[in-house]
Amino acid sequence: MRKRPIPEATVARLPVYLRSLLALAEERRTLTVSSEELAGMAGVNAAKVRKDLSYLGSYGTRGVGYDVEYLLYQITRELGLTQDLHAAIVGVGNLGRALASFKGFAERGFRIAALFDVDETVIGTEVAGLTVRDLDELKEFAAEEPLAIGIIATPADGAQEVAERLIDAGVKSILTFASSVVKVPPDIVVRKVDLSIELQILSFYQQRREAISSAREANRVLEGELPGAAGLRTGAAEHAASFDERRAGTLHSDRR
Repeated sequence: MRKRPIPEATVARLPVYLRSLLALAEERRTLTVSSEELAGMAGVNAAKVRKDLSYLGSYGTRGVGYDVEYLLYQITRELGLTQDLHAAIVGVGNLGRALASFKGFAERGFRIAALFDVDETVIGTEVAGLTVRDLDELKEFAAEEPLAIGIIATPADGAQEVAERLIDAGVKSILTFASSVVKVPPDIVVRKVDLSIELQILSFYQQRREAISSAREANRVLEGELPGAAGLRTGAAEHAASFDERRAGTLHSDRR
């Protein structure tokens, strides 16, 4: 019987669970894991873990937990990591080179099969054991070695053209690091990673933390918890009294 459709939010958490389970397996500390322990490692609550894993048909055993090895199998199967997926990186600048050299892709079942660029000074050079190809060769390469994923690491102004070329070459899934919005047909899946947006979000939370901290400190001062609070209150009272006296004098002068 077909399992229930898995919500997108759950799909986004499955790689986090996978990373946590791999850490447990490598440590060989235990053959089972409770929803509470997995939740702690993944940064979510236990109820959410149990609900997420129920979509995989895994409900665990009360008082025992989940079998780590079987759970690893279920998640890797659901994420399509039981076979190598070939990917190509377009744009071999600093970001593209870093992505090409990242060992974590291969460990998770993704093989960087090719690198492409339009810069003549880059084409023909070797990066991470691969020779950078001319972007014009993309379609021909994909015809011989089908690509499951295309990774865009170009400047924003070239991202749309690259996406169109990837689609024309038969690529159905695209990961883009470009800051621009890429328009694609409905049957193409695009995931966007915009580092500047993530930094701005972090900036928002940092600013909020600082504002809360300042408000708490001000409140402690007003409540007399910090040295100088009494002086501040006395000074404020004297200032208010002086203001009242001046105001009263002004009113008296006006009446005269």
